[in-house]
Amino acid sequence: MAKPRTEWRCQQCGYAAPKWLGRCPDCGEYGTFVEEVFSPMGSAALTGVARKPVRLGDVVASGASRTPTGLAEFDRVLGGGLVRGSLVLLAGEPGIGKSTLLLQAAASLSTSGHSVLYACGEESAEQVKLRAERIGAADAIMLLPEVDAAVIEATALAERPDVLVIDSIQTMVEPSLDGVAGSVGQVRACAARLMRLAKGEGMTVLVVGHVTKEGTVAGPRVLEHTVDAVLSFEGDRDHVFRIVRATKNRFGSVSEIGVFEMAEDGLAGVSNPSAVLLADRATDVPGSCVLATVEGTRPLLVEVQALVTPTYLQMPRRLAVGVDTARVLQALAVLERRAGLAFGQHDVYVSVAGGVKITEPAVDLALALALSSARLDKALPGGTVAFGEIGLTGELRSVRQTAPRLAEAARMGLGPVYIAAPSRGAKVPVGARSVSSVRELAEIIGA
Repeated sequence: MAKPRTEWRCQQCGYAAPKWLGRCPDCGEYGTFVEEVFSPMGSAALTGVARKPVRLGDVVASGASRTPTGLAEFDRVLGGGLVRGSLVLLAGEPGIGKSTLLLQAAASLSTSGHSVLYACGEESAEQVKLRAERIGAADAIMLLPEVDAAVIEATALAERPDVLVIDSIQTMVEPSLDGVAGSVGQVRACAARLMRLAKGEGMTVLVVGHVTKEGTVAGPRVLEHTVDAVLSFEGDRDHVFRIVRATKNRFGSVSEIGVFEMAEDGLAGVSNPSAVLLADRATDVPGSCVLATVEGTRPLLVEVQALVTPTYLQMPRRLAVGVDTARVLQALAVLERRAGLAFGQHDVYVSVAGGVKITEPAVDLALALALSSARLDKALPGGTVAFGEIGLTGELRSVRQTAPRLAEAARMGLGPVYIAAPSRGAKVPVGARSVSSVRELAEIIGA
């Protein structure tokens, strides 16, 4: 029988070494190595038994049955509801509202007649009860304050719930393994137990996972490769809006998002996010332009704001919130070179109102119009909407899903709308106000 071996593993990137290292040679982090003990199997245990493969044409595929959670925005991201026997990971920063969202979903499921077992490792039963009273959750949820993975598995096999909620996997401990909770080995072993429960017993398992300061799921990526769906819970804790987006979904699309608003009694779905995001917008102030963006398949209207002020520093400030700073610097360079606007002696501040983060290139045109409006101290027409990518030569390039963006602007009664020409055959919807196709950025700035 082979002797157990000891291995040191980095808790940030998973790099393995035969001895302790102060600095990880892979990711460069310090003090991240934790000892793990492995018991190698004998040679007899490594011998498998041959099985007869199945022809792909003989496989009978049946549609996955879905159970709605009762939260429309959450079901939208999942693809219509929870799939029986699936393992779903909800990842986000601590305090963003993951536990509140899953507790609301558990309460809705229990109200509709489904049994739910809620394993809470981060909070006591009294703390969960207080949150449940605040959001009006049902008392039918079975609560299990436990961190031992073996005890949770045994309880789930005894109770046979339809849905098992784990909050969170970073607190679970596999008793057969050494190492602290949340380490790579512990997370891997606990995820394997949960996968056996989901696939072997047909339970739907919802797992809470925290993210690191770099924005990746703590583990690292052990959970993302194991689970069936990865839902990212995003948002600024200082703002009331939260966005749930799917980054992986074996049973549905990854192009959907759910928008929630944090209230005193929990998270409430936002069916018309454009109206909410533009509710407090000022229409006669320089430096403001509405962007028609698309999150997944849902068009959204958000306000891009810019402030340009004379600087008293040798190096002017360039600060951006909600949009990549590199994109702001590129827009400034194009405006200076192609539109004749000077920003060298001015500080520039850019923000996307409402705490929304925009990553698509379609923000270029709205960003350039907001910057030029702030620099010239001249307000754009009250309902100006713009979207399009700007090249380094100053030309405008069309972006995907032009028609839904125009339709959303028309539904909100906004205009004029500036888009890149040509718009690749996109039809202007009935009711849209003054849609202008522009080829060069200088055409709009000069007007």
